[in-house]
Amino acid sequence: MLYDPQKMLLVAGPCSLESMGTCRPVAERLAELAQTWPDLNIVFKGSFDKANRTSIGGGRGTGLEEGLAILARIKTSYGFPVLTDFHEPHQVTAVSEVADVLQIPALLCRQTDMLLAAAKSGNAVNVKKGPFTSPSDMVHVVAKLQHGKAAEVWLTERGSTFGYHNLVVDMRGFSIMRQTGHPVIFDATHSVQLPSAGPGQSDGQREWNISRDPCRPGTRRIRWAQHGAFIGLARGGGIFLASLASIQILGR
Repeated sequence: MLYDPQKMLLVAGPCSLESMGTCRPVAERLAELAQTWPDLNIVFKGSFDKANRTSIGGGRGTGLEEGLAILARIKTSYGFPVLTDFHEPHQVTAVSEVADVLQIPALLCRQTDMLLAAAKSGNAVNVKKGPFTSPSDMVHVVAKLQHGKAAEVWLTERGSTFGYHNLVVDMRGFSIMRQTGHPVIFDATHSVQLPSAGPGQSDGQREWNISRDPCRPGTRRIRWAQHGAFIGLARGGGIFLASLASIQILGR
């Protein structure tokens, strides 16, 4: 299994795979972190297509072929397992040849064909809980993956819809989802997103990022969607995301 219960799992990387130039500084910082904190199990994350942007003008990323090439280079150069999401079942064949973890986006978390296709890949599968989905409902998502004989299942909490343009995290959800018997990840940055609250894009409240103390409910896994502290690279509501330097917080 890729997940090691003896180590802290950290999923980090650029939210959108924009270029190798975007990814390399993040990978280098994560490599430094791995040297300093050998008890971290680091998985590099990046999306080749942000298919659910608020507006037609939202940047979608590199596309499948270029994005997978970037992830393959990160994997070879830095030795990190890599994670990416996909949006259509037919993409699984290509994605699973590179990605160690296939991610089901939150808005597609109940799509049976997506779940079964990911399960049949033989790779680990991470499902982001939809903002419309209760923690207890994730047992049905897990059952679909088990029906498809998934090799390894992770679940990710990224907030629940609370009125318009707002998300909240019910901390009870971590314990509820752990009852499935699978690891639970806390997406500490997207949980403070304000969906579609900006001008044609999402916004957020970085001041409420609670990744400084995410382990209170017992979770041992943290996820950063890392856009980095670079001007022009944080699209789609980058205001709410952690900066590259903030990854140091794990060691404090």
